[in-house]
Amino acid sequence: MLTLIVAMALVTAVASANGQSRSVAANVPFDFSVGDKILPAGEYTVRAFTPNGNTLAIQNKQSAKAAIRLSNEITSSLASQKTKLVFHRIGPRYFLAEVWVSGEKSGRQLLKTKEQSTIESQLAMIFPKNEQGNYEVVEIVATLR
Repeated sequence: MLTLIVAMALVTAVASANGQSRSVAANVPFDFSVGDKILPAGEYTVRAFTPNGNTLAIQNKQSAKAAIRLSNEITSSLASQKTKLVFHRIGPRYFLAEVWVSGEKSGRQLLKTKEQSTIESQLAMIFPKNEQGNYEVVEIVATLR
């Protein structure tokens, strides 16, 4: 029985380590916000910063620009058809909102900042619910590494 428990713990640890070593890479053609940081356009990697995946590290490959942000797990009834970064464009600003991996039914949703929530609230007062105003969802196709 003890051997079985040790074997299961080892298999779980190896699977967990493999999941942590994966990262999502994408070329983002615009400046965007993550938390209180504005990151410049460029090539980025996004990876889990903590073992449970609740914290994500977003890093520019060409510079030292990086951000770390808390996230929640989100699920879909269908598996994602592509690995992607999802941004919310509000007026001229882009906010990284979600990270999805192809073939998985769960992704990560970054927590909104106060600034993003405030801008969304102001737009909701200006535009009726049936109008989008200056709000748009933008998806950037990424690769899994």
